[in-house]
Amino acid sequence: MPSQNSTAARKPQRQRGHDRVAALLEAAGACFVEKGYEGTTMTEVAARAGAAIGSLYQFFPTKEALARALLEQYAQALYAELEKFTEPSANWTIEEWAEQLCTLLIAFRKRHRAFMSLVESMPRPAADGLSIRRRLRAELQALLARRAPHRSDEETYAAAVVVQQMMKGAAAIQEEPNMPGRQAALLQMQYAMQRYLHGVFGK
Repeated sequence: MPSQNSTAARKPQRQRGHDRVAALLEAAGACFVEKGYEGTTMTEVAARAGAAIGSLYQFFPTKEALARALLEQYAQALYAELEKFTEPSANWTIEEWAEQLCTLLIAFRKRHRAFMSLVESMPRPAADGLSIRRRLRAELQALLARRAPHRSDEETYAAAVVVQQMMKGAAAIQEEPNMPGRQAALLQMQYAMQRYLHGVFGK
């Protein structure tokens, strides 16, 4: 068992270790989706990955270290998704901007179902969530500034905050169970994003 002072995840040095860590993180994600952070045990994660419990503790000495590594993996994937917008967005119409931004978090959360449960339920979730939100906001600000170089840093930061909230709103609409008129509401959100971006990008 790990000592209480050993809480950081250990990075693998060889490809075999990288593959093992990837399998452990995938298994952890599935367990967190099914049982939540509190309900998941390290024994269950190891069993799901087909690994010995000692192998799991070798890389992740605590469940918190395991969850944080998985959350960091998700966060990096989210930043990479937004970074992909940098070049094509130069030629997007306002309608395309709104569609791409409104659907980004929806598609991401479908692919990484444990993401929000970890942000909201693991120890010190506010700190982790705040760090991710701030990084995502900075990426959005840089994206918007490229399209609206005439805006000041203060203006593009404020715009990034608003756009980020609209993106979260679209994701919330998609995820609410049994919502009537879901598609119509998502289209209304995209329209609201269009109207807002017209103002941001306009002279």
